[in-house]
Amino acid sequence: MASYPTGYVSLLTSQIGEFSTPGFENLSGSQSIDLDSADLPAFSSQSSEAPTVKERRKWYPKEDVILISAWLNTSKDPIVGNEQKLGTFWSRILQYYNSSVQHAGFSPRELGQCKQRWGRLNDLTCKFCGCYDAALRGQASGENENDVMKRALDFFFSDHGCKFTMEHAWRELRHDQKWCSLAKPGNLATPKRKTGEGEEEVPGARPPGIKAAKAAKKKKGVQEESKHTEIKSVVEMKDKLNKQKLLEKLLEKRDPLSEMEESLKLKLMSEMLG
Repeated sequence: MASYPTGYVSLLTSQIGEFSTPGFENLSGSQSIDLDSADLPAFSSQSSEAPTVKERRKWYPKEDVILISAWLNTSKDPIVGNEQKLGTFWSRILQYYNSSVQHAGFSPRELGQCKQRWGRLNDLTCKFCGCYDAALRGQASGENENDVMKRALDFFFSDHGCKFTMEHAWRELRHDQKWCSLAKPGNLATPKRKTGEGEEEVPGARPPGIKAAKAAKKKKGVQEESKHTEIKSVVEMKDKLNKQKLLEKLLEKRDPLSEMEESLKLKLMSEMLG
């Protein structure tokens, strides 16, 4: 190992402080950094605060009923009808929902939440309607509505692998045109039944479509016009017979006719011959 003169080593040692960079710390010296110290500066670029996640709120049955009422009232508006744009349609539903008197005690919902919840309500209710129709179709003598409902719930669980938890929504929608059941015990496909006086509509049967309704209206108009023509023809026939009888009386009269009677006779003869 090479040895250096004592004076040379002392010179180097004395110059360390003179040529050291300001703020530079000699890491090889006695000073050290405690990695477990709380004063250790953070070098990470990520924020220490975790991002806030919006809490997912549960929907209660009462809220579902308000949402269903909002959808039904908005979709059946007699003034606006179905000429509503999708954005306007859901904005009206949201306004109806949040301003409902029954909504007191609940926090307002956003448009996206209402649309997502309605999609789930509609999907599950439509699926259960099929199960209920199947159960109603197989209703045996002596079974009541509770028996049919139990069988429908079993069908739903068997088909979809989960319990049906939207019974409150189904009961609100079951009598509406879109979801009403056409199933009738013993005869599912008979929307009308014949009686002694004609055909009688079965309660709950789906109304006819637009084309069918127009055709029925046109047919009814033709029938009414035909009936009116027939009545008019009968009236004209009776009027003609009355005039003919009057003319016969004037012709059979032996006494000289008055000026008015003579004029009437000539008029009746002209009409008969014409």
